[in-house]
Amino acid sequence: MASAIASKMGLSSWRRKHSKAFNVRIVTMDAEMEFSCEVKWKGKDLFDLVCRTVGLRETWFFGLQYNVKDTVAWLKMDKKVLDHDVPKEEPITFNFLAKFYPENAEEELVQDITQHLFFLQVKKQILDEEIYCPPEASVLLASYAVQAKYGDYDPGVHNPGFLAQEELLPKRVINLYQMTPEMWEERITACYAEHRGRTRDEAEMEYLKIAQDLEMYGVNYFFIRNKKGTDLLLGVDALGLHIYDPENRLTPKISFPWNEIRNISYSDKEFAIKPLDKKTDVFKFNSSKLRVNKLILQLCIGNHDLFMRRRRVDSLEVQQMKSQAREEKARKQMERQRLAREKHLREEAERSRDELERRLLQLQDEAQMANEALIRSEETADLLAEKAQIAEEEAKLLAQKAAEAEQEMQRIKVTAIRGEEEKRLMEQKMLEAEMLALKMAEESERRAKEAELLKQDLQEARESERRAKHKLLEITSKSAYTVTPALSARSLTAQHLSPFAAQHLFNVVSKAAQSQTRLMSSISIFFLQESMLVQSWEVL
Repeated sequence: MASAIASKMGLSSWRRKHSKAFNVRIVTMDAEMEFSCEVKWKGKDLFDLVCRTVGLRETWFFGLQYNVKDTVAWLKMDKKVLDHDVPKEEPITFNFLAKFYPENAEEELVQDITQHLFFLQVKKQILDEEIYCPPEASVLLASYAVQAKYGDYDPGVHNPGFLAQEELLPKRVINLYQMTPEMWEERITACYAEHRGRTRDEAEMEYLKIAQDLEMYGVNYFFIRNKKGTDLLLGVDALGLHIYDPENRLTPKISFPWNEIRNISYSDKEFAIKPLDKKTDVFKFNSSKLRVNKLILQLCIGNHDLFMRRRRVDSLEVQQMKSQAREEKARKQMERQRLAREKHLREEAERSRDELERRLLQLQDEAQMANEALIRSEETADLLAEKAQIAEEEAKLLAQKAAEAEQEMQRIKVTAIRGEEEKRLMEQKMLEAEMLALKMAEESERRAKEAELLKQDLQEARESERRAKHKLLEITSKSAYTVTPALSARSLTAQHLSPFAAQHLFNVVSKAAQSQTRLMSSISIFFLQESMLVQSWEVL
C-alpha cells in the first residue's frame, strides 16, 4: 500500500515537472475559484492573479495559506509555488485570508472589498470562538451582521423566525443562558431595528470597529517555552509581541510593543527579543517546530513593517486609493441622498395616492351610506305611516277600553255600595244572631231547668205509680180467692175492690199517666227547639 502511494506521488511529481501548468483552487471567505498556473510561477504571480480577480488593491494585509501536516503556512512571494511543501494532489488548495490586521480598521481599510473580506473573516473567528466575545457584544455584533445582510428592518418582511437558519452567536454564548432561539432572535432584532439607514459597508465597518477592541482580535498564538522551560503562549499582533499564560489568552503577562523592540533575533529554534531599554533583560524563547519558528518570524517581520509603515507618510498609491475611496464614498453618499430623496418623494407620492384612494373609498362609502340612509328613511316613513295607522286604531281601542273601564268602575262603585249595604245588613244579622243566640242560650237554660223539673215530676209520677201498684198488690193479697196473672189492675179493681178504693186507685194511675204524657211532650218540644236553634245558628 505504501509503495503504491509512493509510486503515485512520484508519478504526480514527474507529471508536474514535465507539464507546463498545474491547477489550484483558491478559497476566499465568500467564494471559490480555480486557476491554471504555470510551473515557473512564483507565489507573487499566483497572489497577484487572485488579487486582480477579486479586485483587491490593499494586498499587504492578505496572503495565501495552506495546510502542512498539523500546522499552517503562508505562500512566500519570492518562491515558486511548487517549491513549497504543498499537497501533491491537484487542484492544490489555498485559502485567501487576512494575514495581518489593521490597528484602526476605519482609517486603514480603504476599499470596500478589503473591508468585506475582513468582516467575513473576523465574523467566522468570533463564531468559531477563536476570538473571545462577551455575550452583550455578541448580540450587538450579530445585529450589525443582520443589517449588513438584510438591510433595514421591515416588520412586514422580517417576520419572527427569519433568523432561524442564521448562525449569529457563538455556541458558548448560547449555552451560557437558558434562552430559546426565539428569545435570542427577539434580542438581536431589537438591536437590528435601531440600525435603520446604514448601508452594508457601514454596518460591516461598525462590526469591525467593535471587534477590533476585543482582546483576542488579530492575535496569532503560538506555544513556546522560555529559557527555564516554562510553557507559555506567544501572541503576535499589529501592536507588538505578548506573552500569555496558556490558560489565559485575554490578559498578557508581558507585552513588547513594536516601538520598544530594538531587535528580534532568531537562531537555531531560539528567539531573542531585545528591548530598546538596555536595562531590560532580553526575553528568550523557543518552539519545538521549525515551521512554527519560520511562521513566527514571518508574522513578526510583516507586522513590524506595517507598524512602521502606518507611522510614515502614505505612499502615492495609498494616497491615490484613499482619494479615490473618498470620492467614491462622496459619490455613494450623494447617490444615497439622491435615492433617499427619490424614496422620500416616492413615499410622499404613494402616501398621497393612498390618501386619495382612501378619500375616494371614504366618499364612496359615504355615498353608499347616504343612499342606504335614504332607503332606510323611506322605509322608516312607510313604517311610521303604518305605525300611525296602528296607533290610531290602538287609540280607538284604548278609547273603547277606557269607556268600558269607566263602566266597569261605575259597576264596581255600585257593587261597592251594594257590598257596603250587604255588609251593614250582615252586621245587623250578626247582631240579631248574637241576640238570638243569647235568647236561645237563656231559653235553653230555662228549658234545661224545666226538663229537670219534668224529670223530677216523672220520677214522682213513677214513684206514685209504684206505690199504687204496691198498694194494689197489698189489697189483692187480702182477697179470698186467687187472682190469675193475666188479670189487669183495672179488671181487678172492677171486680174485687170496693168502689171507693177502686176510684182512688184509678185516680192515682190516671194522674201518673198524665204526668208521664206531659213530660214526654215537654221533652219533645225541648228537642225541637234545640234543633231549630242549631239551624238558625248555621244559617247565620
